[in-house]
Amino acid sequence: MNIGIIAHLKHPIRKPYMGGLEAFTYEVTKRLIARGHTVTLYASELSDPDLNVNVILTDVDYDRETLSRFRAHELSEDFISTHHAYLELMQDIDSREHDVIFNNSLNYVPLTMSTITATPMVTVLHTPPIFEMKRAMLQERKIGRMRYVSVSKPNALAWQPFLNHCEVICNGVDISLWKFHAKPTGDYLVWFGRIHPDKGTHIAIQAAKLAGYPIKVAGSIADLHYFQTYVEPLIGEGVEMLGNCSHETLNESIGNARCALITPCWDEPFGLVVAESLACGTPVAGISRGALPYLVTAGTGCLTSSNDPADLANCVAVAVNMDRSACRHQAEENLDIERMIDAYESLLTETVSYVA
Repeated sequence: MNIGIIAHLKHPIRKPYMGGLEAFTYEVTKRLIARGHTVTLYASELSDPDLNVNVILTDVDYDRETLSRFRAHELSEDFISTHHAYLELMQDIDSREHDVIFNNSLNYVPLTMSTITATPMVTVLHTPPIFEMKRAMLQERKIGRMRYVSVSKPNALAWQPFLNHCEVICNGVDISLWKFHAKPTGDYLVWFGRIHPDKGTHIAIQAAKLAGYPIKVAGSIADLHYFQTYVEPLIGEGVEMLGNCSHETLNESIGNARCALITPCWDEPFGLVVAESLACGTPVAGISRGALPYLVTAGTGCLTSSNDPADLANCVAVAVNMDRSACRHQAEENLDIERMIDAYESLLTETVSYVA
């Protein structure tokens, strides 16, 4: 197939990934190319050239220190620049000779323009409902040509009022890159991810203390105010801040932990940290929100519906004794990236065949 992939423009699509969406877009593009498809990635200027990038937005304003495209007072420029980048692309998309468009933009313009373009399109819903996209969907559903996919069942249900149908393809990780640890060498817990109020870092630290375990915290500070107000006061004996880690260091830190604490404080659509933890053989103690209860089975983790650290500490006591082989098996069977690519490749092929 000749596939055009539309990327989100908040960050370039390259390593090190700024987030799960950048990781998803990079891996999908790379692996579809490896499978012999002709793929063009429509992304911003600093994206990895190995992905056959067609630049639709300059990165001259991308600040590598703040990792953002515009300062706060220039956010209107961000909106306008993104709007025009997608508008110009979609006005010309039928001339690109693609068999199908694989849309990961999280933007309303490709949805709106899809009603007047001939090239079939598949849109992946990586987030809970966004206002501008909801409005565009309500108009697009009158035509009903778009194929929608969500990264998890609860996220698909959240979007259901705005579209005709939504399929589910779970995200995945490259299991082969995550070493399985059958017997952890440490007697600690681990939390990893962006340090941000949505991720609940402070709850994890409090729960670890109540459970009687030291905790290692790995990840970058995504919200300085949150870190200084809620996390920093908890740092002391028994709390080790690892910062950003190499893949190898992170793999060892997760794999040698008794369990991983995963503490979403919003309805997170997926959460790659779940797949990564289970791939290491590390069971999960977490908060049952978003996709987490659909990814963690009874034998691979223990969840609480409460944000109370004491309830999470009780989950830790259960999770640390779980079968680590079962965790790895869950990752291999349901959360491997090649299974994800198989599913998307099949859907894209079906979309092309249906239109033809």
